[in-house]
Amino acid sequence: MGFGVHARTVDGAALCRMFNRAIRGQYGMPNYLSSDNDPLYRFHQWQANLRILKVIEIKTIPYVPLSHPFVERQIGTLRREYFDHMLFWTTADLENKLLDFRTYFNHHRTHTSREGRTPDTPTSRPPANLRSFRWQPHCRALYQTPVAA
Repeated sequence: MGFGVHARTVDGAALCRMFNRAIRGQYGMPNYLSSDNDPLYRFHQWQANLRILKVIEIKTIPYVPLSHPFVERQIGTLRREYFDHMLFWTTADLENKLLDFRTYFNHHRTHTSREGRTPDTPTSRPPANLRSFRWQPHCRALYQTPVAA
């Protein structure tokens, strides 16, 4: 999980800078990125940045936020557990507080789906092979989510 903060109107170049800054210092380069259909993600600079970084973008289905439930859950968690109880004054202040939340989320907050472990704790199960996946339909095939095949 990474965060990017920008004080003015976001364009393709600003989006690339925010993404590159957000993934810097992570455990490894992400292989996949979940994004919606915002016009920002169609900028030439953004597409070129992903090609250079060898990151595959997986888009949500238009107007169906449930097509990427993990992203929606992360945003909801951030709002409920952090933004509802915190003020920020500048972009630098917001970025520092988001980095603090990332540390809390990955190193201290337990997760029910991980049997009470934190995300940085290794699991006994091997990770899913994301190179081989299929689309699983939900709600009478209104939307689909990728699952390991």
